[in-house]
This record gives sequence, structure tokens and C-alpha cells, in this order.
Amino acid sequence: MSDFSCVITGGGDGGDGGGRGGAEALRASVDSVLGQSLRASEAVVVLASTADAATRTAARALADRAPDRVRLVHADPAVRTTGALRNAGLDAVTGRYVLVLATGERLQRHACRNLWQAGERSRADLVAGRWSRAADEMGKEREPSWQGELYARSRTLARFTEAPELVVRDALVTGFCLRREAVRLHGLRYEEDLAHGEILFGPLAAAAVGRIALVRRLIVTGRAVPDRARDLTALVEAHRRVANTLVARGLPELREAREEAFARDHLVPLVRSFPRLPAARRERAAAAAARALTGPFPPDRPTLPPLERVAVRLLARGDEEGVLAAAYALSRPATVCAPLVTGPDGRVRWDERCPVDVTELGHQYRGFGEQRLMNRLTRCASDGGLLLLEGRLVLPGHSGPAPDAPLTATLEFRARGGARAVAFPVEEVRHDGTGITWRARADIARLLRPVGVRDTAWDARLTVQADGPDGPRSVSDPFAPQDQVAGALRFAARPRLGPLAGDTWEPYITVKDHLALRLTARRRPARTTHRLIRYATHFRPARKVKLLVRTLRERLGRYRSRGFKTSVHNTWLTRLPVRRGSVVFESHMGTCYGDSPRALYEEIRRQGLKLHATWSYDPSPDGFPDDARLVRRWSWRYLWALARAEYWVDNQGFPLPLRKPAHTTYLQTWHGSAYKRMGFDETRVRLQNAPQRERLQQAVHRFDHFLVRSEHDVRTLARAYRLPEDRLLRTGYPRNDALVAERARSETQGRLPRPPLAGALGLDDHKKTVLYAPTFRGGPGKQRRVRLLLDVREFAERFGDTHTLLVRAHYLETARLPLCPPGTVVDVSSHHDVSEVLALTDVLITDYSSIMFDFALLDRPIVLFAPDLDTYAAERGSYFDLREKAPGPVAETQDELFAVLAELKQTETRHAAQRDAFASEFGIYDEGDAARRTVAAVFGPPVSPGPPFSPGHPGSRDALGARHITDHDRGAGR
Repeated sequence: MSDFSCVITGGGDGGDGGGRGGAEALRASVDSVLGQSLRASEAVVVLASTADAATRTAARALADRAPDRVRLVHADPAVRTTGALRNAGLDAVTGRYVLVLATGERLQRHACRNLWQAGERSRADLVAGRWSRAADEMGKEREPSWQGELYARSRTLARFTEAPELVVRDALVTGFCLRREAVRLHGLRYEEDLAHGEILFGPLAAAAVGRIALVRRLIVTGRAVPDRARDLTALVEAHRRVANTLVARGLPELREAREEAFARDHLVPLVRSFPRLPAARRERAAAAAARALTGPFPPDRPTLPPLERVAVRLLARGDEEGVLAAAYALSRPATVCAPLVTGPDGRVRWDERCPVDVTELGHQYRGFGEQRLMNRLTRCASDGGLLLLEGRLVLPGHSGPAPDAPLTATLEFRARGGARAVAFPVEEVRHDGTGITWRARADIARLLRPVGVRDTAWDARLTVQADGPDGPRSVSDPFAPQDQVAGALRFAARPRLGPLAGDTWEPYITVKDHLALRLTARRRPARTTHRLIRYATHFRPARKVKLLVRTLRERLGRYRSRGFKTSVHNTWLTRLPVRRGSVVFESHMGTCYGDSPRALYEEIRRQGLKLHATWSYDPSPDGFPDDARLVRRWSWRYLWALARAEYWVDNQGFPLPLRKPAHTTYLQTWHGSAYKRMGFDETRVRLQNAPQRERLQQAVHRFDHFLVRSEHDVRTLARAYRLPEDRLLRTGYPRNDALVAERARSETQGRLPRPPLAGALGLDDHKKTVLYAPTFRGGPGKQRRVRLLLDVREFAERFGDTHTLLVRAHYLETARLPLCPPGTVVDVSSHHDVSEVLALTDVLITDYSSIMFDFALLDRPIVLFAPDLDTYAAERGSYFDLREKAPGPVAETQDELFAVLAELKQTETRHAAQRDAFASEFGIYDEGDAARRTVAAVFGPPVSPGPPFSPGHPGSRDALGARHITDHDRGAGR
């Protein structure tokens, strides 16, 4: 008896559960079983009587090749459906465990061993693991996103309700096995009348058996994406039976979750695919959806995002044109794709026929000219040798030009990847109530003259101007499904290089569903020329030349690589003589001009010290001082400046592999006191190997001075980075001098007028300013996009009349903010200096960021929004109990946060003593003169202070050297 029996079906009607039929697919599935590291595994191939000759031949060849591990089961002629064939396979298996594969699915090499070991260890009746499916036409595999959490760790469940995703999602369509005794005991069978019966079989099995084991390993690859346009009725029926099973077992909440997941996993992807479907298939799919999504199935799930609700509602109505618009909106959420309707309650809905609330999209906050509008191409044809285009621009009900407003429009074709553009007048443009219809005829054969090389694709764009030349205008790309433009539509072309470069314009729809033109070769001379060019660039000598050029580029690339630059810097550049008085400043790895390096730089300017300043930037020099030399980080000039500098000043760390010259003094100002564990106290660092930890230690040993603002920093940061006492400067942070001065000013003169930045941001003096600045949650690497834990849109709805929310993401992260009413939410992430933002902030909301230590100096309310406090403290580690020492209330839910903000005055008074104690403990050395004291300690005794620096001060250029940026500096990686 085998340990593992894998059932694979060949032939059969009623769908193959997402499998791809055919001899090659069958051979791939069986070969994956034969290649298992668990040798006691067999393949049971069940052949339908209707299987084609190639499939039968392949099955016999596989059985002859491995007769002891491949068994053929010839199904009865009456057995035709895939479910019936699988049941025949379940009857024939002899292994301790049984697993069913759709044709074309493949087992990973150790899949059976991993499942068998988990089953034997846990005594589970069902063992499941991860699976992947083809994500695109190139065959690239991708796992469903929800599998990451479900299989985050291997575990054993007493009941399937401990992991509801097993039945809420289609987790058990493949990649799991059952004990053969459990199959017989519980009478588990596939529904023979149900296509895609594997969707129902898995949840039935999970609900019937007892113990379930989950393994985090990938088990099955090659699962095909179901053809939702063709099989929607079958998919809905399978889903309904699963939902009814959950209700029968007293789990209505899982049924609701299942319905939402079905909409996300099947209905929304079907809507997204509509522009790529032919018109006949779109019509059939819409009609099938209208029939299937009726009765007890609720097509509109309130928990879905608004655009997904719109998509499902329109699909359930069978509205083919509406589904196309929803598909366009799903791929471009910022685009208005329907005539939005505003109700008496002020809520915005998709349209009158589909009254789904889409207020949170924020379209109502933008007017005509600011919005992106869907431009639906309704006709593309030939009219007397001219390209005839007709379309309709959607107008939302709350904005747009008046019905009697004068309208003009221009149709433009722009060379892709270039600056050339040719404009054609639009002969008819008019307001029709909920949109603008237009009609244009373009003589592209005569007026569109490409060069013929590298400008063979031209994208269409429509510009509509309202209320004269000074009025608002809307720019849009004509949208159409892929089959909108007939393949036989062609126009003569006259390239500037002559007819051999191309002779025909062909309109087509791009992969982004927009209209474009391409230059092609249809006549024999042009086709022959193109073949010769292709031959000349692809035959053997040309390939050798290309290979040589590629090799040379790679060699040159090595000279621009960071590894090569590091070697040159450490070996040769550090031997260069020092340039006395030169200082290299860097803030947050060159991303901004701010923090303590800026404060020190401006103190040096104020004192008039004869120092030569160089600032590093990455990626843009915008916002950096005009009177300093700027070099791009990791450029050769950057390395040259570092090698010859007498001083390095930064707050984060110059590149770790760069060696500090012996003549250089490194001042590390650091970027904040620590709540979370840092340096060698971090679990991530402790788990690194010895060479990695040694590299970090060598980088830290470069520090000659390290600023601290309290004895807490000495106990935490200094110890975590193993810094000796003689390198610590107890001066406080220079960046906080501005906050100490702001507190003194506001206590003596009041909060108004606010700092100049408030006017630049458009802040209302009569509204409270709230800053939301969450901590960095990532690790080493490139900038990444994060999802804010605070619902910015809900904040704007509840407090927008009295508060303005400033959002500042960490400089290594980006956050996309939703559209909100004007003046309610402002993104200040790109502002260089956070101290200027703090100075105008009335209330700070943060979680674990060091910004709370700085803001406490202002003695203004601080609210800690930490919904994952316990988890974060356990995973990252912390230096103190935040709840015990917090300078303000700790809110663990958004409702708690909003309740605190609603009674802000009481909160400010109630936590005044906590704020004072917090500032005293963590900022005792921040006395307002940190910059002066640091300059005196590092750069020597201060000179007599001159007049305050102001832009254009005549002495500033002599003191620090004029700013200059060369093209060489701007080159990335040079």
C-alpha cells in the first residue's frame, strides 16, 4: 500500500476545476507525482471514455514507464463529468492519504513528504498547504494574496472555524490531502452534477473531519485561473452551495464573509477583464450575470470598497456598458467614470440607476479641469480617407461647464516617448446634459508625418476648453475595449524617411485601453525593408556585436557601481590631503535639508565661521541652500568631498561601507531618542551573522561625537551602539532649539500669528492643526508605500470643520492620501524640516515615533494612537512601558482616538503633569542653545556673531562658497 495516492483525471465534461486538459497537461501532472521525494506515492489516472486518443496514448506511456507507481482506471462510459471521474478515483485509491490534482497542476518536489509528515505528526484528517496559479499569459506563477496570512505558520486546528479563511476563500480547491479512512468514514464525494465541484468539496471535507493541519510550504503550482466569463453560472452555483452549507451548520457570519470574498475573488476580476473581452463574450457574460446574481445572492456588499460595490451592482444588472465604465474606474480610481449624483443628504452616488454611495472617492472636491474624466470612444471608422472619431466625455453632476458655456476641443496625437505632437481640430463638441459629446475627422495620412524610426506609436489625447481661452480645460485619453477598433481599418502613411520606413497607419487599442496609432509595413517594399533590417540586426555577426556592446556597458556599469566606488574611496581617495575647514552635511541620507545638520549649518552661517559647506542630496537638490556646494549621494564628487572633508555631519549615517579618513572628525547628531530597541539591542541585528554585526560595529566606530539629549539616550542609544563615554556630547539636539524658542514665544506672545509655513500650507488660524506622524515600520531597503492606520477620510468628515490634519509619513515610506474637502487634510511628508511643521502644530498624533520626544518640548497635547501596541512591543522590543510613561492618552482604537480629540481641552489639562515629566526625563539637555554649544565643542570657539543671515546676504557667499551643481553631479550613480 502506498503512503500517498494522487488522483488525476483525463477527459470528462463539465469543466476540469481550473485544469488545462490535454496530453501535455496530463503528462506534467503525472511527472510531478513521479518526481516526489516521497517514493511511496502513486498516481491514479482516471480516464473518461470520451478522452481523446492523444490523452489515452500519453496515459498508457506513463503507466508503462512506471507500472508500480502509475495506475490507469478506465471509467464507465456513463461516467462523464469531472466530479464523477474524481469519485471513481477516490474509490480506487489505496494510499494512506489521498490528494486530487486537476489536469495540468503540478506538485512541488517535496509536497507529498511535507503533507505526510504534517499528517503523521498532528494526526490530522486533512492537511493543507499553499498553491499558486498562472498570473499572466507568460505563465508566471502567483499565490493568492490572502494565503500569506492563512499559511503564515504551520499549525494544527481542532476545527475549521479556527481558520475561517479555509471556507471563506477557495483555499481548498487544491493543495490539500485527506486520510483515506476519513474519506470513507464521512462519505466525502464530489457533486457529479456541479462544474467546479472542487469549490464545494474542500469546505465539505473541512467541515466533516476533525483535526486539520496547515503547512506553510508551497504544495501545488500550475493551477489555471477559471474562465469567469464562461463559467460564471457554475461558479455562482458552487458558491451558493458552500454558503448554504455554512448556514446549515449555524455559521451565518461565515456565509456573509464568503459572499464578500466571492465578490472580491470572482466578480470584481470578471469586471476588470471586460475591456479585454470581445463584444459577443461581454454580452453573454453580462446576460449570464443578470441571471445568476439574483434571488438570495446579495450583489451589493456594504463592506466592499465603493468602486467594487459599483462593479458588482452593475454586473448583477447585466449592464454591459456600465460594467465597462466600472472596469475603467477600478483601474483608475481617480477618474470620474459616471455622472455622479449628489443627494439631499450631501452624499454622492454613482448615478441614478446605480445609487451606490461613492462619496469617499472625493470627486466632489474637484472641479472641471482638476478632475480626470473618462472619455468613452464610441466610434472609430474611415470617412473618405479621414480618420473619423466620436466619443463622449463624462461630466459629474456637481461640476462641469454650464450647458450654454462655449466649448472648444482639440484632438492630439503625440509620439510615444517623445515630444512631437500633431493637433487636429474637433469639428463638433456639445454639452448633452451629463456629458460632452465630440466628433473629429483627422487627415492623418497628410498631416501626421513621423520620422519612421522610434516614433512608430502615437497616442491620442482630447483637450476640451470651456468658457474661452482662460477657462478651465480637461485633458483625457479616449477609452475603448480592445475590440472597439476593427483590424481592417488602415490609412496611408508618409514617413519622413520615405515609404521604406512604413506605409500604413493602423488605429488600435493599447493594453491600457486607450486609442493609439501605429506605423506598420503593409506593402511589399516596406515589408522587405523591415525583413532585411531584422535580418541585419539578428543574424550571427549582429548578435556578436550586440553581445560586445552589452559586455562593454556592463564593464562601464561596474565602474559606476557602489562596490567599485567603495573600493576606490577606501583604497585611494582616503589618502588625499585634507581640505581644511571643509564640512560635508547630510540629513536623512540626503533626502532633505533639515534636522540637526541644518540647525548646525545655519548656526555656522550665523557665527560667520570660515567653513566650506557641502550638502549631499538624493534624489533632488530642490529645497537645499543656494549658498552651499551640492553633490549627489554616491556620486564621484560626493566621495571626493567625503575623502577630503575635515568634518562629517549627519543624523542618520553616511554609507556604511565607506571608511572615514584619519584626518576627518565625524559628528553624528542622530535623529531621535529611542522607544523601540535600536542597534545591537534589535532582535534583527542579534540574529545577524558575525560579519554583518562587525560591519555595523565598524560603521559606528567612525563616530567621533554623538549628541544626546538626556541620560535616557546614554542608557539606550549609547549602549545599543557601544559608544564610549568620551564620544558623547550632552548638548541636546540642535534641531530642537527652534521648538524651545517657539514655546517661549507662544507663552509670552500667544500662538498667533503662526509661523510663515502656516500661510504657505493654507492653514486657517481658527482651526486646530493636528499632525499625524506614524513611525517607520519597515526594515533596510528602498522606499515603500504603506497603509496608514488612521482613517484620514473619516477624520476629515468628523473634525474637518474645526481641525486641519497634517500627515507626515516617514522619509523611507510613502502614503497615498484620499481626496478630502479642501483645508481638512494636508500632506507635509515632502517638507524638508519637521521642526517647522511641529512649531505650527497644536496636537500631535503618533504611535512609537521619536517625534513625540521633540514635540513634548512645546508642552502641547500628544495623543498616542497605537492599535498594535502589545504586538509591536513584543516583536520590535521597547526600552520602557509606553502606557506608564506616555505624555498623553494612549488610544488603541480609532473610536478612542476620536473621543480624545472631541474633548481636547480636558485632555490637555488632565495630562499636563505627564507631559512635563516626559519632557524633563527625555529632553533635559534641550535648553535652546544646543546648536551654539555643539559648534563650540566641535568646530572651535565661536567668533563674534554677525547680523542674522537672510537670503541674499552679501557675506554669505564668501563665507561658505557659492552653490554649484554640475551635470556630472546630477547623474544618478555617477
